[in-house]
Amino acid sequence: MVGEDRLLGATYLGNDRCRFVVWAPLARNVDVHLVAPEDRLVRLQSDARGYHQGIVAGVQPGARYFFRLDSGAERPDPASRFQPDGVHQASAVVERDFPWEDQAWFGLPLSRFVIYELHVGAFTPEGTFDAVAGRLADLRALGVTAIELMPVAQFPGTRNWGYDGVYPFAVQNSYGGPSGLKQLVNAAHRHGLTVILDVVYNHLGPEGNYLGSFAPYFTDRYQTPWGWAVNVDGPRSDDVRRYFVENALTWLDEFHVDALRLDAVESIRDSSAFPFLEQLAVAVADLEIRANRRLYLFAESDLNDARVIRSRSIGGMGLDAQWNDDFHHALHALLTGERDGYYQDFGDVEHLARAWRDGFVYAGDYSPYRQRRHGNSSRLNPAEQFVVCAQNHDQVGNRMLGERLSSLVPFEGLKLAASAVLLSPFVPLLFMGEEYGETAPFLYFTSHLDPKLAVAVREGRRAEFESFRWQGEVPDPQDKSTFDRSKLQYELRQDGHHRTLYDFYRELLRLRKSLPALAHLSKEDQQVITFPKQCGLVVRRYHDGDEILVAFNFGDAPAELDVLLPAGDWRKVLDSSEPRWLGSGGSIPERLRANGEIRLALLPQTCVLFAREAGQSGSVA
Repeated sequence: MVGEDRLLGATYLGNDRCRFVVWAPLARNVDVHLVAPEDRLVRLQSDARGYHQGIVAGVQPGARYFFRLDSGAERPDPASRFQPDGVHQASAVVERDFPWEDQAWFGLPLSRFVIYELHVGAFTPEGTFDAVAGRLADLRALGVTAIELMPVAQFPGTRNWGYDGVYPFAVQNSYGGPSGLKQLVNAAHRHGLTVILDVVYNHLGPEGNYLGSFAPYFTDRYQTPWGWAVNVDGPRSDDVRRYFVENALTWLDEFHVDALRLDAVESIRDSSAFPFLEQLAVAVADLEIRANRRLYLFAESDLNDARVIRSRSIGGMGLDAQWNDDFHHALHALLTGERDGYYQDFGDVEHLARAWRDGFVYAGDYSPYRQRRHGNSSRLNPAEQFVVCAQNHDQVGNRMLGERLSSLVPFEGLKLAASAVLLSPFVPLLFMGEEYGETAPFLYFTSHLDPKLAVAVREGRRAEFESFRWQGEVPDPQDKSTFDRSKLQYELRQDGHHRTLYDFYRELLRLRKSLPALAHLSKEDQQVITFPKQCGLVVRRYHDGDEILVAFNFGDAPAELDVLLPAGDWRKVLDSSEPRWLGSGGSIPERLRANGEIRLALLPQTCVLFAREAGQSGSVA
């Protein structure tokens, strides 16, 4: 990272002095136009690479300013830390110092991550960082160890998923701004929770995006689904990369965020010998040493390319982990029977078994959906590098009507989904509200001010669902009711089957932490067996003398599964069909004695978990 004397944007230096730095090679002259509390114009000095900078006296935190380019257009700061009045108005100088209380916080190892993804605006009625902080104790009690915030970079209006952000350094004003985010991170660390932040480096949103007025941040050599791609491998791309690397380090260093989730890295088009993702990984690794705490980079990627998370020492890019869509798709197809769109590549229990064994389901195999071979092998990547889920914002919100699993499968299916994710050897992710079966949809919502853009967004949503055969009208993203319908009904968790599901999640998370064979994340220390005709899956996991057996019936009919087991006694620790979990009650006894083989009689859509009695060990050939 560049020195403190060259940080982009406005850096308050104390004593009413502020340094301004902006990269604007497309402008010969750049002035800082201070518009409040007084109106002043100050010329910045430029260098050969197009950086304009200067220290201005008489400036305090809260001062509003624009950059004036060649005595003409005035634009907000591309590295603005705060846009108090929205994307088209003046930037504000902020005080970056904060009274942190997390000096003893060093972060968590990946193996202990239980991620809870949330949207700040929809998670609470207030839709603020402060309101999120008020629920951290509840999440900790559930068994969550990490919260993942959908993007908080400033976007147009007050309603947006966050992927239309146009000021990557600025914290959304309606959520509470930069001080609100720091307070939330500070509170999370006080509760022992890691904080992951979604960031978007493949594109910027269309409204309020003025970066192209300053410099060649974008390129028309590539296209993304959202427009021009970010220029990370063309002329002057070194300084574009500097902008985004500095952004990442700002979240991790100044805001004490623990990890970044990089949105759709396949859309960061890069043909260079030293890819941007690798450069970012190197910069974060260096900061990790200086900061003396664990820092991580998570990729969202649909490439099924293990090189993204492979170590740099063996030719990878060095990111720490990635979302594994294949696990979700395999599980979703089994639970719902859906086969439209990309779900046509899934539907057999063997697909889920392959994800459980290796990570990727498609590892160079032919994909009917893509009509070509897809992916490469992830077998050598450790289990903790894969984040798995039954639901997330994309898989729910990118459905036309935003239905959660609670609207698609019966109650038994919800328990089965929870068991498959939380008993897996991977890092689990929960999407806000799934732990109690939230019934409110999570729809796509925006609050663009440009009427033409609003129309384009509506039409784009309709076109997006052409490969799916879903019925009904696409909700209007611009309508405030679309956003209001997406807010959690948090009180549901207190009563009825919602409370039972919440307790089921909490018990799964307790077992995941307390049983060594479950707490140990490994693809090697397990045996995965499928029963295709019965739609059954049986997994043995073992570690340091501890062993568990978990059996799933994903089918709609009872299943009898003959399982080879080492001789010994097994104790049932969880059965989703029991009355305490609102099941109809199965016939599986509390204890089993195996003599090389046992028969498990499972009710439809159920899961049962056994732990081997202490002091016994053995293996089956």
